[in-house]
Amino acid sequence: MTQPLLQLQDVSVSFDGFYALTDLTLTINRGELKSIIGPNGAGKTTFLDVITGKVQPTKGKVLFRGESLLGLPEQRISRRGIGRKFQTPRVFSNLSVLRNMELAASPFRNALNLMTAKLPTESKDEVQRLLRYVGLSPFETKQAGSLSHGQKQWLAIAMLVVQSPELLLLDEPVAGLTDEETEKTAELIKSLAGEHTVVVIEHDMEFIRDLNAPVTVLHQGQLLTEGLLEDVKNDPRVIEVYLGQAD
Repeated sequence: MTQPLLQLQDVSVSFDGFYALTDLTLTINRGELKSIIGPNGAGKTTFLDVITGKVQPTKGKVLFRGESLLGLPEQRISRRGIGRKFQTPRVFSNLSVLRNMELAASPFRNALNLMTAKLPTESKDEVQRLLRYVGLSPFETKQAGSLSHGQKQWLAIAMLVVQSPELLLLDEPVAGLTDEETEKTAELIKSLAGEHTVVVIEHDMEFIRDLNAPVTVLHQGQLLTEGLLEDVKNDPRVIEVYLGQAD
């Protein structure tokens, strides 16, 4: 039997007696695209914080490729192949789009080498491929701060992908995007699955529908249900706690 890429086993997180996650058990398989939804306060961000080492669980196990992530600093978890895009795209606004990508692609982590060392040819080629892929090649000399919000989201995703993480964690990648940008982002994310494993947290149900991926619903820090979106939408528990009246 193939080992899951990521496993959370009976994970609980308590903040001064308030449980943001309670006995959460969840499995992510290699190459999978999975959507995580739930109302505000469902524990979605804490779920990502636990995986990336920002928050340590009160109890439970977090396994990546069968090895525990507990107690590891965020940098070591990142180097193991887990990349995260936050709700607000994190780009260097005063640097060019190309320079943002070059810094993300650099194998160096020492500050001096990071700023002065030249990229290997294969890394330069990959930077150019990704810029073309997300439609930012025409803007590579522009400051990242001058991009539209949607373009900043694509740049942030490209900066994550160029680091070649095995697991991509995308937190609200279409927040603030136009309908056209949202549709394009869905196509971009779908194209990443398979070569990468992708977990998407989002509130936009049209976007979730466009992803056409299995959905996991969290509520009050617990797993409520999993399945395809249409099945999940018709679950009375989901209708009650999150989606309102069925269409």
